[in-house]
Amino acid sequence: MEIPKHNAVLPDAPYALWESGELHDLLLLPHDGTRVEIIGGEIVVSPAPVVPHANIIQDISDALVKARLMDPAYPWVSSQGTNLTRIMTGDGYIPDLLVMAQDVRTAAAKAHAPGFMPDEVEMVVEVTSPSRSALDRPPADPHSETGRTKWSGYAQVKIAYYLLVDRSPKAAKTTLYSIPAQDSSAYLHEESWPFGETIRLPEPFDIEVDTSLWEPWKS
Repeated sequence: MEIPKHNAVLPDAPYALWESGELHDLLLLPHDGTRVEIIGGEIVVSPAPVVPHANIIQDISDALVKARLMDPAYPWVSSQGTNLTRIMTGDGYIPDLLVMAQDVRTAAAKAHAPGFMPDEVEMVVEVTSPSRSALDRPPADPHSETGRTKWSGYAQVKIAYYLLVDRSPKAAKTTLYSIPAQDSSAYLHEESWPFGETIRLPEPFDIEVDTSLWEPWKS
């Protein structure tokens, strides 16, 4: 389901309202998992994820938990549906999954932080949906100042790894982007796995994710 566009008069800049947590209510949106983000300076509203989408995120999170159970010294943990504050460009994202060091997540919890800063995050994970998939993928022209996406935003703030699970029937694959170039807001390296093939994330994560049950959305 795609949420239709509508106009709203706001008392402050969208990013300021997003960061303060007021934007959701000012837009009169239901508290049912509906997600509000600022992408490329524009307000983007997305419905709560459907079950296949949520299951993929859980599978990736479970792989991190399994690694930690096998090795208590394993440093990486995850956080779902948490704000990623991006002061540099005035954008604010809510990735499907954030991966960070255990001590970073613990410190944020103790500080009652509303979200995480880019330099606290090692990897972001997004799963595409039919209505918003273009915002998760690389833009048609990565060097253009218009049409920026989360892909370019994550690269601009130098998040080391971006894992994109593309559920489109035309793609049905997972891609790990790495080596972010801040000057061009682009990732310079990528590695992909088709659905059904085990994802093997390299160091520093060194985990495997079973994708045998992952399926593209129904077209």
